[in-house]
Amino acid sequence: MINEIKNGLQRRKVKIFLIFLLCSFLAWLVSRLSETYTSRTTFHLVFTNVPDSLLMDKASKDKVEARLRASGFQFLAFNFNPKRIQIDLSELDMVESSYYVPQGKYRSQIEKQLSGSMSILDVDRDTLFFEFLPLFEKEIPVDLNIGINLGPNYLLEGELEVDPDTITVKGPKDELAGIDRVSTLEMVLTDLTDSFRTTAALYKSESLKHTVYSANSVQISGRVFRFSEKIIEVPVEVINLPEGTEIKTFPNVVSLLCKARIEKLKEIGASDFKVVADYGQTKETRQFLNVELISKPESVHSAQILQTQVEFILKRE
Repeated sequence: MINEIKNGLQRRKVKIFLIFLLCSFLAWLVSRLSETYTSRTTFHLVFTNVPDSLLMDKASKDKVEARLRASGFQFLAFNFNPKRIQIDLSELDMVESSYYVPQGKYRSQIEKQLSGSMSILDVDRDTLFFEFLPLFEKEIPVDLNIGINLGPNYLLEGELEVDPDTITVKGPKDELAGIDRVSTLEMVLTDLTDSFRTTAALYKSESLKHTVYSANSVQISGRVFRFSEKIIEVPVEVINLPEGTEIKTFPNVVSLLCKARIEKLKEIGASDFKVVADYGQTKETRQFLNVELISKPESVHSAQILQTQVEFILKRE
């Protein structure tokens, strides 16, 4: 019993000792990391504000080494998350078609992006050199690669709307030379019974490595409506008759199967359509004329002539 108590007390003393040891270590670590040190670190460069007329192809380096005076905490943070420095290229220097940023310029940009408790003692003395490609641009139309499958008794009103219907492409001259149009990726919409609006991505060839689109997708919308059908009897008008002749057709009216909104069908009649038979296109040996619908109201989606030929009798005066 007494031995068990002694062992328990001893284990408790060990735990207390370890806790104090850990606290002492943390206090020492915080104290050491709070001190100021001088050491080297690496900055990763991110190039921004490239002139609109140029495309950066290569940079002589994307990292620079610097000797800093900073706290231990700051150096520790660099080890886990390397510092990224933005280098502004809006004011490039140029000599003999070579673009560069001298060490003095990018050093000052680095200093502005460091906290006030850090200071740069030294930085790579290398000048940053860049290779650029001249950029050109042109506008090209967007082609749709979309399939529309409507639900039973539904129709598409008008054309599909595309926004934007043209885009601006910017890139090297040799890449733009082969681009006249851009197409959407293939898409199929099925069983549509309501008007819709959807996004379609634009296809971009892998060969266009340096070409940029002003938009990578377009909005496609369409108006879908439920239709009804109506048969309308329309008189046949014969055109291009020879002088001094009269003609009589059998029948003298043809049936049109019209598809439109119900409310629109109620408003239309025979006078809104024009059906003609062209005598000038008929051979003398034939006894019938071909019938053609040449005008219909815009509100009618489709109108089908159910009888495409009529017989006739020609009389000479």
